[in-house]
Amino acid sequence: MITVEEAQQSVLDRIERLPAEPTDILDTLGRVLAEDVVSDIDIAPFDNSAMDGYAVRAADLADAAAGHPVVLDVVDHIAAGVFPTVEVGAGQASRIMTGAPIPAGADAVVKVEDTRPGTADGGTGGTVEIGVTVPAGANLRRRGEDCRAGDVVLSAGEVITPAAVGLMAAMGRSRVAVYRRPRVAVVSTGDELVEIDELPGPGKIRNSNSYSLAAQVIAAGGEAHRLGIAKDDEAETRAILSRAPEFDIMVSTGGVSMGDFDVVKDVLTQIGELDFWKVAMRPGAPQTFGTIGGTPFFGLPGNPTSCTVGFELFVRPAIRKMAGQGALFRPRASAVLEHDVKKKSGRRYFLRGRLTPQGDGYSVGLTGSQSSALLTSMHRANCLVSLPAGETLIPGGTVVDCIRLDIEEGVQ
Repeated sequence: MITVEEAQQSVLDRIERLPAEPTDILDTLGRVLAEDVVSDIDIAPFDNSAMDGYAVRAADLADAAAGHPVVLDVVDHIAAGVFPTVEVGAGQASRIMTGAPIPAGADAVVKVEDTRPGTADGGTGGTVEIGVTVPAGANLRRRGEDCRAGDVVLSAGEVITPAAVGLMAAMGRSRVAVYRRPRVAVVSTGDELVEIDELPGPGKIRNSNSYSLAAQVIAAGGEAHRLGIAKDDEAETRAILSRAPEFDIMVSTGGVSMGDFDVVKDVLTQIGELDFWKVAMRPGAPQTFGTIGGTPFFGLPGNPTSCTVGFELFVRPAIRKMAGQGALFRPRASAVLEHDVKKKSGRRYFLRGRLTPQGDGYSVGLTGSQSSALLTSMHRANCLVSLPAGETLIPGGTVVDCIRLDIEEGVQ
């Protein structure tokens, strides 16, 4: 058996980043830019008001006070989207709305809450009383304050966020080049499986792994394509696995152990190349990896937790590398173990745990039974507690390494 680290390196050595494709910006969220995005204009494109109020000359308010307001003539009423044509002169002000252009002559905006209408209603032709002073530049958003024309605002390799989508829209980019999402085929194997809308008969179970794997694929940034159930038959398994070259990655669950009817590894050696099929880990030592027609193939165990953990450790980093992500692995945290944990020597353990903030750090406890057949403990977990090979008893109070399942971004 090889170590987890050796297996991960073997996988990543086989994985190449996918080509980029022009994509509508609303379909780019969470994906990785394959080009720099340069602004075609200044943003903001003109000096504008940061709030509703009055555009003024700051010098006119030098003597203003709450009990002795300065009275200014209102010469214009400027709405957002309308460019002003009336200049603000000495002793004058223009009523202005948020986002509206600053008129010539004005160098500050007084928010409406700090004003009081004078004669008439404070509109054009009336007056306004202002009892506060403001510095030049107050409540203004300057032209080019966000970025200048020609600036590289978003760089190739960045992960696109909602704010980045807004920036691209402001720069007039309706489409940008991003790395393609990996197309991942999901295959379940086993005579015992029935589809999830069937009531399982004697000796049968629902095909839940297919759905949890597909969900993990989507969460990792891939496109999931469920290909159905392959029975424990070499010909049927060969037929479905032979479809691997139609996809960027193929993942199967079940049929990779040492049982009399486990045929996945044998089929892989017949139609593809086998890199490894056992890893020194628990749960899920039977982890198969190879290629079929050049497509990376992962054969994960059939037990739900073994399948889920195997995906986290090996498949997820591969999907993220294909998608152009720099951070391939989940972040880690150190935590104080809340109770003793016994384990067998010779394998690295990945136990389902729950991190809890404690002082400046964390404590961690297991989420119940660690049987690889139980998915409820995985559902309750927000981390995998990584315990090294060679140890048989990890006492409570020991600081242990935890893989964070509740944080997407990891380390490069």
